[in-house]
Amino acid sequence: MILCSSSKVRAFLLKQTGIKFIQKSCEFDEDSITINNPLEFVKLATKGKFKECLKCYGDEIPILSGDTIITDGKVLIRKPKNINEARKLLQIQSGNKIDIVTYQIIGYKGKVYDNLSKTTYFFEKFDEVDLENYLNSGEWQGSAGGCKVEGFCKKYIKQVNGYETTAMGLTTEWVKEIYDIITNQS
Repeated sequence: MILCSSSKVRAFLLKQTGIKFIQKSCEFDEDSITINNPLEFVKLATKGKFKECLKCYGDEIPILSGDTIITDGKVLIRKPKNINEARKLLQIQSGNKIDIVTYQIIGYKGKVYDNLSKTTYFFEKFDEVDLENYLNSGEWQGSAGGCKVEGFCKKYIKQVNGYETTAMGLTTEWVKEIYDIITNQS
């Protein structure tokens, strides 16, 4: 399988499934998407990445593309571009309910499989000193909303509905199921 992503977390998650893969990505400008509807945005971003990877690598071996967004139910919370934006986005999540949505596509020999998964988190209020330490660490960089549910945000989770893998950027339960289906058909 080709994992069409530069994400270290997605690579880590896919490795946990036991699926053999190589990690490559193609350029796609998410900033070219101007829509603010969270579900439409994540679908357009994933489809854009998938089309670029299909052009680059074809689909003679399975290709996997995905994107993840966060929403508080009102607005699309994207990847912060700087520490001040990260602070603002994390403060929106502090003490609130958020949905983390991952959309993923697998293409193989002309067939396309897709999945939209959502995990909902209910967070305690973030400790301000802890938040500042996290922001200064830079660990928030590259994550939707600056949120790392496997890291900083983990200790603030009151309740979770859904898969942690979805929140981390790849619903591996679905990926493994589809991978097993398509490789058994070959």
